[in-house]
Amino acid sequence: MIAVAAFLAGAAGTALATGAVSPSPQVSAGERAKIEAVVRDYILANPEIIPEAIERLQNREVSKSIDANRKALETPYASAWAGNPNGDATLVVFYDYACGFCRRSLPDIERLLKEDKNLKVVFRELPILSDDSTKASRAALAAAEQGKFKAFHDALYETGRPNAANVERVQKQLGIDPAKSAAAIASPAVQKEIDANLEIARALRFTGTPSWVVGDQVLNGAIGYEALKAAIAKARTRAGG
Repeated sequence: MIAVAAFLAGAAGTALATGAVSPSPQVSAGERAKIEAVVRDYILANPEIIPEAIERLQNREVSKSIDANRKALETPYASAWAGNPNGDATLVVFYDYACGFCRRSLPDIERLLKEDKNLKVVFRELPILSDDSTKASRAALAAAEQGKFKAFHDALYETGRPNAANVERVQKQLGIDPAKSAAAIASPAVQKEIDANLEIARALRFTGTPSWVVGDQVLNGAIGYEALKAAIAKARTRAGG
């Protein structure tokens, strides 16, 4: 009885979360009342299952959103990627150049790339913290069009704040063509990329930066090397069936 009640309670918790309770036409009113009584009693005795059921439902919805946006997520903008282009796992990172936690995560990304030769990392701009963030993201995408994304990305984080002076300093340091960069920064393609990333962030319910997507998982914050490595391994396991 406990096992059956647990199963029914989990289902009921999910139904409560969605507001969609549709009794089967094959169940009589009397039988339905008995089932509902069992479920109600179990939930009252074990109220902790409701948040768990809601969390599972939310994870399911996020997984569906990832699948719906998979191509957009894992297709980099120009050269905004690193690692193995044909890797068997893709880690997508959304970041903001004004985000200290994003800067703190850089060594974790580098370590993963160094140790995992079958990993592809896709970098996605998510400028949400300041106007300087947005300008820096545009400059990064312009650098990506000239095949210098990763060098620009790393160098700008090393300079500190993503202000205009630092952006210009990094562009000169890397020999980025200023005319081509200015044209790219003002282009509809760059604006479209940033808008698309913001839309995906909303769909996947990011809570800030950095945010990560790998397999059917969304992870938020500077979670560290070990957590990222475990998430990548989990994604590979699921992909392998």
